[in-house]
Amino acid sequence: MQSALGKGIRAITSLDEMDVAPDYVLECAGHAAVKAHVPILLRRGLGVALVSVGCLSEPGLPELLEQAARDGKAQLTLISGAIAGIDAIASARVGGLDEVIYTGRKPPGGWLGSPAEQVCDLARLTKPTVIFEGSAGDAARLYPKNANVAATVSLAGIGLDRTRATLIADPGTTKNIHHVRVTGAFGELEITISGRPLADNPKTSALAAFSAVRALRNRVASVVV
Repeated sequence: MQSALGKGIRAITSLDEMDVAPDYVLECAGHAAVKAHVPILLRRGLGVALVSVGCLSEPGLPELLEQAARDGKAQLTLISGAIAGIDAIASARVGGLDEVIYTGRKPPGGWLGSPAEQVCDLARLTKPTVIFEGSAGDAARLYPKNANVAATVSLAGIGLDRTRATLIADPGTTKNIHHVRVTGAFGELEITISGRPLADNPKTSALAAFSAVRALRNRVASVVV
C-alpha cells in the first residue's frame, strides 16, 4: 500500500500512529472504518467529511457520531457523492416535504458481491430487473457499497424511513443512473444523473470521487460554491 501512495504520503493502520494531528479528515474507507475511527476523530476535535454516508442507516450510529461531534466541538460533513441537488433538497425541507423517491440503476456488474446475487442471476440478465424496493434506510443497510446516494438523499430530505428507494440491475446500461423525485411546499424537483462508474470500482460513480475532492478544496478556498 505504501509504495502505491507515492512520496510524501504515509499509510497508517491505527489512529495511535498519528504523530501529528491532521487539519481535516476525509473518510473513504467504508462503513466498518466509520464505526471504528470517526467517533474518535470527532471527539479529538477533528472535522470529518463522510463519503460512506450509507453507514448512517445503522441504528444508533447517527446519534453516536452527532454526540461525538458535540463532545469534540467538531463538525461532520456528509458529502453529496454521486448525486446532484442535495443543496436544493435540504433547502426545500425548510418549507416542508411531502415525498422523496429515489431510483438507482446500474449494470449487473455493479451489483456483484451484494444481496442482488440472491435475487437474480446477474451474469444472465437480459432485461432490467428490480433487486430491491423499500425504504432508503433498508437499501443502504442491505447494499452498503451501492446505496450511499439513497442515504444521502433521504438525510437531506425526509429521512431514511420515509424515503422510498428502488434499485435496478440493468444489462442495457453501462452507467450508474440515479433518479430523484421530490415534492413539497416549494413545488416539484426531478434530477437524473447518468454517471460513468470508476474504472476500478463499478459500484461507485466517478462523480462521487470528484465530490470528495471538492469537499477538500472547499476547506481552503477563499470563495466556496
